[in-house]
Order: sequence, then structure tokens, then C-alpha cells
Amino acid sequence: MKTIKAALVVQNCIAGNFKKNLESSLYFISTATQKGAKVIVFPEMNLTGYVAGPDIISICRPISENVVKLFSNTSKDLKITILIGLAEKTPNNKIYASHLVFSPGGSFEIYRKIHTAPFEKKYFTAGNEITIFKSHGLKFGVQLCYDAHFPELTLAMALKQVDIIFIPHASPRGSSQEKYDSWIRHLRARAFDNSLYIAACNQTGDNTKGLFFPGISMLIGPDGNIIYKSIDQTEGVHIVNIKKAVLDQVRSHKMRYFLPNRRSDLFKI
Repeated sequence: MKTIKAALVVQNCIAGNFKKNLESSLYFISTATQKGAKVIVFPEMNLTGYVAGPDIISICRPISENVVKLFSNTSKDLKITILIGLAEKTPNNKIYASHLVFSPGGSFEIYRKIHTAPFEKKYFTAGNEITIFKSHGLKFGVQLCYDAHFPELTLAMALKQVDIIFIPHASPRGSSQEKYDSWIRHLRARAFDNSLYIAACNQTGDNTKGLFFPGISMLIGPDGNIIYKSIDQTEGVHIVNIKKAVLDQVRSHKMRYFLPNRRSDLFKI
């Protein structure tokens, strides 16, 4: 892996309108591919839309064979990796905030949100697996929205030597600038402390269920600096470059790569 182009998608996701969201997602995949992206990252629960209250019971849906086949074939045909989300209903009627990872080699894997926010807990079940993915020379983790507030999760992924953590959001309320100011407080720390890239994107616009999302996307380098940011609420594809050389520069520096000097004998993780 030298330089990998990734597409961070800012998308208006209508809660409960799976057909519209699916069509929009396929359009953005086409757009991102034309721009040279090899990894395409959608916001949290973009296919179903996001709600945290009782409406989620009617909005959530199983991961169908048709959806798996569609995105598996798209990934394989276009030679891209697709990270796409939904409110997943399991056969035992549990609901997860899930992100699906489709790789060109044909693999299909799932990350289920580990940290459910306080207002989500009544309806959502928390995932229990810290899954690490590999594709296009990248080793990466996925976190969903509220997950990013827990340093231990990022550390656990960093200790598995991920290059980047993709953090799709369904984070409503506030202006785009206010959301940006909120995100950089913790996301820069996650990147800097663990010497890895952090890439984040969000839903945007009115979801028709009482929530308005302010968009935004960003890429933060392993030195903690902002490489790319967009605080535009407009739907769109944001291309960012993930450079192996930048990772190597930070991780080869004795005073800038902190993990090798952790007192792991004092901590459980």
C-alpha cells in the first residue's frame, strides 16, 4: 500500500426509504469510482436511515441475500471496497447499528456498533467484536459514531496495527461548523495518540423523522493534523489520499510513535 484513494460520502438518508437510499448509494459508488476511489465509505445506517426511538422497529431490516449479492458483485466488478450501513434486524429480533464491508475478493464482513449511545440503548443491541479488515493493501478498523468517544476501542485497533479507522456517523443537530468543532476535540486525539489515520463522514439534511444532519467529512493524519475537511452540508463524494509514507514517517520516529513505549504490564489492554 503506497497511496490509496478513499471516498467519504456525505449523504441525505431518508429514514425508512430503503429504495431511495439504495439508489443514492449506487449513484455515489459510480461517482466515487470515476474519481479513482478504491475504498468507498458511507455514513452510519445510510441504507435504512437513522432514528433512535421506536420508529427504528419498522425501519430496521435483515441483511438480505439480494443486498449481499448486489454489493458483492459491485465490489468485485469495480474492484473497490465498499463500507455501507444499515439498522440490522437479526432472526432473533435484535437490532444492531451495523456496517457491512464488501471487498473485491468476494469477502463480506460485518462490524456491529460496540458502544450504543444512551438514547439508543432501549432499542439497539451492542456488538461485541472488534473486527479488523484488510483490503487494497489497507488494514483498517470501523467504528460507528458514539464508538469514537472511547479511547480503549481505538487503542485495541491500533495494537492490531491498523493503518486507518473509518468512522461513519449519523450525528444530527447543530451547524456544520459546530459539528466540526465537536469532532476534532476527540478525533484528532485518537489519530495522534495511536499514530494512525482517522477518516469520518456524516449524514446530511432532513431525514423526515424529526432529525436534521449537518454533514461534514474529514481525514486526520497519524500526526494528528487535519489533512482534509469539508463543512459543506451538500451531499457529495469527498476524495482523500491515505499515504503509507506518512504512516512510516510517524511510526519510525522514536518520539512520535508512542505505542511501543506503553507500560502494557500495568494495563489490561
